[in-house]
Amino acid sequence: MPEVVVVRGGQAERVVERVRAAHPDVVVATADDAEALRSATVATGRFTDAEVAAMPHLGWVHSWAAGVESDVGPALRRRASTGTDTVTVTSSAGNGAIPLAEQALMLMLMLSRQALRWGEAQRAHRWERFTHDELSGRTVGVYGYGNVGRELAVRARAFGMRVVGLRRRPAEPGDPVDRMLPPEAVDELAAVSDFLVVAAPLTDQTAGAIGPRTLRALGPQGHLVVVSRGGIVREADLVTAVRDGVIAGAGLDAHATEPLPPDSPVWDLPRTVVTPHNGATTTATADRGTAIFLDNLDRWLARRPLRNVVDVGRLP
Repeated sequence: MPEVVVVRGGQAERVVERVRAAHPDVVVATADDAEALRSATVATGRFTDAEVAAMPHLGWVHSWAAGVESDVGPALRRRASTGTDTVTVTSSAGNGAIPLAEQALMLMLMLSRQALRWGEAQRAHRWERFTHDELSGRTVGVYGYGNVGRELAVRARAFGMRVVGLRRRPAEPGDPVDRMLPPEAVDELAAVSDFLVVAAPLTDQTAGAIGPRTLRALGPQGHLVVVSRGGIVREADLVTAVRDGVIAGAGLDAHATEPLPPDSPVWDLPRTVVTPHNGATTTATADRGTAIFLDNLDRWLARRPLRNVVDVGRLP
């Protein structure tokens, strides 16, 4: 039986063309081709439970996202973890590391320099100078030191910052960090940080991991920055912490509910910058995601191990 690849989302038309050029023996089509969908052995994009159930030959699904929890529905979760027709799930993890690191750095700069005050003064045509902080000499703590964390560490060090990371593996030679902490040391990470940056994926272990105790450890001079996934920080506790001055402020690109509801109290938090989960929306991010999928397709056809395989059992 030939390999049948169906493509949805991402750079679909471009991906179809590139697969056809590189692998003429592979049947490839966009996901609106019903016959190809029924015959699919490989699929990339987001698919409904009904579509997954209607693809009996499916062996591998690739997500264009780095965090796949919203792309992997109940039917795919079952097939990825049980039974004889196990489906492998891979992600585009790493494709947005550079722009998310830049987003985190931008939010840190805005918070450090109280940039919202400049915006308010500009709208009021008011010339208002004030004393603000700088990043040099400050410490950034990276909760979830992975692809994004490493890119952020490189940039933060260029700004003269100290970097402390947190992940399951200890520091390795070449890691641009001053110190690496284990996952259970999140409060210690917060306590030594001027900026606590959440860069971890949302899993059953990280969901709700940052709450009142960690926010108190961050303290009234510390800022929280979230660029990976909402749901890791307990949003109600964050709202209380900012309002009560438990922490200095926040920069939020990822939110527990997206789109952020119009009546969410997050919109009106003082000393808080809100962006619409837009930090990695760049053409280069899409290009890197396409490159990851095409490399994995080469591996799949050669029966070699795939990159970025997702442990579906750890998804929330």
